[in-house]
Amino acid sequence: MKNFKDSYNEILKSIKTSNDNFDNLRVEFFIESLKDWSEKDNLESIRRWFIDQQKDCKMNIEDIPLSDCRGWSFNKNGSFSHDSGEFFYLQGLRVTNSEAREVETGWDQPIVTQVGFNGGILGILRKKFNNIPYYLLEAKAEPGNPDIVQISPTLQATFSNLKQAHGGKKPKMAEFFEFPDKNKSSIIFDQWMSEDGGRLHLKRNKGMLIEVNEDYDLGKLDQSFKWFTLYQIKSLIKENSWVGPHVRSIISHL
Repeated sequence: MKNFKDSYNEILKSIKTSNDNFDNLRVEFFIESLKDWSEKDNLESIRRWFIDQQKDCKMNIEDIPLSDCRGWSFNKNGSFSHDSGEFFYLQGLRVTNSEAREVETGWDQPIVTQVGFNGGILGILRKKFNNIPYYLLEAKAEPGNPDIVQISPTLQATFSNLKQAHGGKKPKMAEFFEFPDKNKSSIIFDQWMSEDGGRLHLKRNKGMLIEVNEDYDLGKLDQSFKWFTLYQIKSLIKENSWVGPHVRSIISHL
């Protein structure tokens, strides 16, 4: 019986492709989605891993008044921002001439504004093992997630975090997206992506898909990281709120 690797390679070779690298990638992305080619983990083991990541998360979230937020304060101009001047701030907007919307006469609302409007990098690493492509994702805890932990990109970090404006650690895997040329990597996707304009003011994020050479050793990964096939990612999107919106945005072009 032929193994997954042989079948995958044979299907790729059997489909006539052009000399255009992008066209070849589109063909490969299609083949990746046909079935689960993984030689690492099946869908059931990935589900168990993710449920364990949720159970093991120690992050505790408590609702508090804005005035109690440490390191944040109201400014003379009426906005609410971080003392470092980084991250984001809460400001007010007045909307007029809104005949096409539900409130034709306009409205006032608070809105979140990213400092500099460019939010951060949302990046996924792609790497082949035995010529089969995998995508490195992280079970990441964020205080606003419905179940705290979601399946997130390899890197999900604001530029303020990358600059370590919070005084904390550098985000893991950041170097692959900040300096892809230094890590034997090639850029498959690199685009500015818009955010929800109803709650985020003029914000955009840089979406990236970076492929690391097959012979590049990433070393031992934290338990929060897992290699997924494209088929597995698309299958888990069917689970309620498991796969975060940034992963969905990045793979939407595949």
